[in-house]
Amino acid sequence: MSAYASLAGHFGRIAAMSNAIGILQWDSDVMMPRGAAGTRAESLALLRVLSHEMAVDARIGDWLADADADTGLGDWERANLAEIRRVWTVQTALPADLVEASSKAISLCEMTWRQARADADFAALLPSLTEVLRLQREAGIAKGEKLGLSPYDALLNDYEPGGRAAAIDELFDDLAAFLPGFTEQALAAQAHRPEPAAIEGPFPVEAQRALGLKVMAALGYDFERGRLDVSTHPFCGGADNDVRLTTRYDAADFSKALMGVIHETGHALYEQGRPADHMNQPVGQARGMSIHESQSLLMEMQACRTREFLAFAAPLMREAFGASGPGWEAEALWRRYTRVERGFIRVDADEVTYPAHVILRYRLEKALIADEMPLAELPAAWDEGLQALLGVTPPNDRLGCLQDIHWPSGGWGYFPTYTLGAMTAAQLFDAACRAEPDALPGIGRGDFMPLLGWLRTHIHALGSRYSTDELLTRATGRPLDAAVFKAHLARRYLDAAD
Repeated sequence: MSAYASLAGHFGRIAAMSNAIGILQWDSDVMMPRGAAGTRAESLALLRVLSHEMAVDARIGDWLADADADTGLGDWERANLAEIRRVWTVQTALPADLVEASSKAISLCEMTWRQARADADFAALLPSLTEVLRLQREAGIAKGEKLGLSPYDALLNDYEPGGRAAAIDELFDDLAAFLPGFTEQALAAQAHRPEPAAIEGPFPVEAQRALGLKVMAALGYDFERGRLDVSTHPFCGGADNDVRLTTRYDAADFSKALMGVIHETGHALYEQGRPADHMNQPVGQARGMSIHESQSLLMEMQACRTREFLAFAAPLMREAFGASGPGWEAEALWRRYTRVERGFIRVDADEVTYPAHVILRYRLEKALIADEMPLAELPAAWDEGLQALLGVTPPNDRLGCLQDIHWPSGGWGYFPTYTLGAMTAAQLFDAACRAEPDALPGIGRGDFMPLLGWLRTHIHALGSRYSTDELLTRATGRPLDAAVFKAHLARRYLDAAD
């Protein structure tokens, strides 16, 4: 067996282990009884340690050296070698006992967070979150020493390979300076437009679910390889060819669940479209989280808040809830779905105020990883930061620093990819609509295939063959350009004729 074949077989087994972990983690978040948390934490910790041991196998270095000298490898195989080396380098920085301790701490912290969030009780979460943060700092330090990076950059690198805080600081400082004034402009322009007529609930959960399933089907989701469920925090997870997503329902406002479903379906479409021939190899994985978030935000914010989409969806909404009246017309729904409003909750935020939520979290997690702020001060720092960026202060911690699961689940370094993803989404949607003249008209008919086909070719089917910058440049003709995102915001929110 060649060295490359040995590597491919070995990492295929690691992928199989990852699939098992993914389904167990999904069950923990969706269906597992609370009393099983301790046992599940032990099981997940063992599987993660076994996976880590496989990823640092002493044979990998020799296989890589021999495979590098193999002149018969093609472009995909060469790209896979580069990804294997990247994964192996990071994993060898972590001792097995740190992987095990972190996995157990995260499993228990996630369960504690669910109750603490419901009770708006940050103090109840503080001990377990303190342990997760301590272990994340250790992991950041260990990876950083191996990679020559700061602890935060080393954690960021897990979600955005090659990403650096210095570049994000520059970008986010520019956005933080731009957005307050733009938000005022958008609110002023909105004030001169007719208020959308009211629509009244309640909206039964089963009717919301049925509507969500219809929209998922229109977007192109393959129900033979996934499912829709309910969780405390919406997410997309599961395993290769078993891509599961969740939402949460509010009987008083069906749009929260619907847009959550659309967002997570964007993630799922990416996962279902990854290259089948390399699905279980590192090169077949998604190319970092800014690209992943671009796929969810492209569907949720770019495509499904257009007039074309609302023209298609309005009859489905009326049928789902047996509704009629001016508030259910496509134009009124468009005004509702593009309404700018300062709010507390990130996942419910419009695309004008959304970046402020991300910038706040990014700045806070950087300070916490650098040990520049005690974790006990997080609620006060959160409230102060949101007031400075958006002009609102959460009335309690459930609507403040307890709203997201990312930190309890060990996702430190993840948050900046949301706004990087929003900018990338604007650039990709712009390029897709230019290349595929039927993309927007198709959305108006409920036919997402022109758009999805372009994304499959230029993003999904390429996996991790190219770096983030190269992938985006190949797809759009240029690297990430904030001007495209700003221009999109101006067209949609300052021009009433959009």
